Amino acid sequence: MPELTSMKNIGKEMARKLASVGVNSPEALMELGAKHSFFRLKEVYPQVCLVHLYALEGAIRGVDFNSLSKEVKQDLKEFSDCLKG
Repeated sequence: MPELTSMKNIGKEMARKLASVGVNSPEALMELGAKHSFFRLKEVYPQVCLVHLYALEGAIRGVDFNSLSKEVKQDLKEFSDCLKG
């Protein structure tokens, strides 16, 4: 089974945090999706920010997070803003 660090945008620290919230593989990340995975991270690591969400979405899509479209980034930003209250 491939490791999370085999995905774009996912380094050792992000993989460690994801594993701590039950996201242990690329398949698990893709199944849960970026938003749900980010929500889990945010519950345990309140300091994670919008860039982490972009990184997760980019990992799922197999692209650098800077390559996400404006529309996708806007959708993710709105989601992140909702979590702030």
